[in-house]
Amino acid sequence: MSVPDSVTGSATEEPGLAPPPHSALTSLSTQAARHLATTTKSEPQMQAITSRWLLKMLPWVDVKGGTYRVNRRLQLRVGRGRVQFEHNGADDIKVIPQTLTELPALRGYDDVEVLKELAGRFRVREVRAGQTLFEEGQPVTEAYLVVHGRFARYAAGKYGDEEVLGVVTDGDQMGDEAIGRPEPLWLSSVRAESAGVVMVLPWDAVRELTDRAPSLAAHLAAYAEQQQRPMNRKGEAEVPVAAGHVGEPTLSGGFVDYDLAPREYELSLTQTVLRVHSRVADLYNEPMDQTQQQLRLTVEEVRERQEWELVNNREFGLLHNADYGQRISTYTGAPTPDDMDELLSMRRKTRLFLAHPKAIAAFFRQCNKRGLVPGTASVDGHDVPAWRGVPIFPCGKIPISEAHTTSILALRTGEADQGVVGLHQTGIPEEYQPGLNVRFMGIDQAAVIKYLVTAYYSAAILVPDAVGVLDNVQIGRSAD
Repeated sequence: MSVPDSVTGSATEEPGLAPPPHSALTSLSTQAARHLATTTKSEPQMQAITSRWLLKMLPWVDVKGGTYRVNRRLQLRVGRGRVQFEHNGADDIKVIPQTLTELPALRGYDDVEVLKELAGRFRVREVRAGQTLFEEGQPVTEAYLVVHGRFARYAAGKYGDEEVLGVVTDGDQMGDEAIGRPEPLWLSSVRAESAGVVMVLPWDAVRELTDRAPSLAAHLAAYAEQQQRPMNRKGEAEVPVAAGHVGEPTLSGGFVDYDLAPREYELSLTQTVLRVHSRVADLYNEPMDQTQQQLRLTVEEVRERQEWELVNNREFGLLHNADYGQRISTYTGAPTPDDMDELLSMRRKTRLFLAHPKAIAAFFRQCNKRGLVPGTASVDGHDVPAWRGVPIFPCGKIPISEAHTTSILALRTGEADQGVVGLHQTGIPEEYQPGLNVRFMGIDQAAVIKYLVTAYYSAAILVPDAVGVLDNVQIGRSAD
């Protein structure tokens, strides 16, 4: 005679069947036991926390006055910017007049009506792949603005071969450097590597407009005169020095001239209000303080936004404030060792590369194709990938465009090396972390406690070549 399972306590649970009723159990269930046991639990976790290497690697300067002024030598060679366009269709493309002041010759020119007339004289020209825009040694008769496309700048080498000097892409300009020269000639040739669109301005139209606009003529004349002043290879006002002389010649005298309008950086901020109900703060503090956990995660979110601002903010972010002359484009799209070498060669003492993790993976794929193995560098006890001894840090705050392209930054850091520095102020009231404070805002009628969490920060580029940017970095995997 078989004994019922309910008597022996060996009740079995077949797959898909409900658990036996409580009366059938002969021992305490785990569900009931959990009510008497203290569970082992983790602190609240947050998936959005990243390594934040930029915040760790930047040297931070304590800005007691809330403003940081960057004094420089007088700069005679004006830097370039990017002209922007208005697209109203495939054939209706217009230059935005105010952005023409990004051209060195028009920097600081403020006559909007003349700029509008000048912008209206540009004409759209479609270019096919392989077409040559102009050749080395030809007279400069037109200026070009690249709407989109990739163009290679090349010149004849010493032994008759073709040497690629660089890549011209969206927003770049060609020909405006001819201003102030009596008979300007192209110093290199430009060929379209892909189909594209350029805006063309004949120099005859510029001459006709300057004859009718005295303000424009005066501005261009002052620019041309400034370009004739002695300057060093970085475009700064030259200091006369003598070397290699013999005897007692009369030495030239001079002085180091300063920029009369240096840039000033005011500390920016990220703020939020943390709200904690008094009932939660009073009763639910074992084994973890609820208010402290709420504050910890809030501070993490503020720091994440702080790093995003240091990369992307239009006023002080590294991507938007990198000098035009320090921006290059990938030659083939994917980030190759050649591209990284060119980016590295543009400055002394590069301390770090900063790239989106997908851009790092794309670079490693190119290394794999060439049989190269990137090295590593030890940073604060961590082994991080490196190229030519310079560590490559991941930064997910660098954006990826709709065309699946991104950028790679190269930085020289520190005041002593005239690099990039982070700005903050320490010793602020109710400071919780350096440059971040938490201030009690009171308790409202709903018994909710409020805390104001604020981080103060900014970043300054001390000299233009402290930051370099490799643009148009394709992160997709090639079909082959």
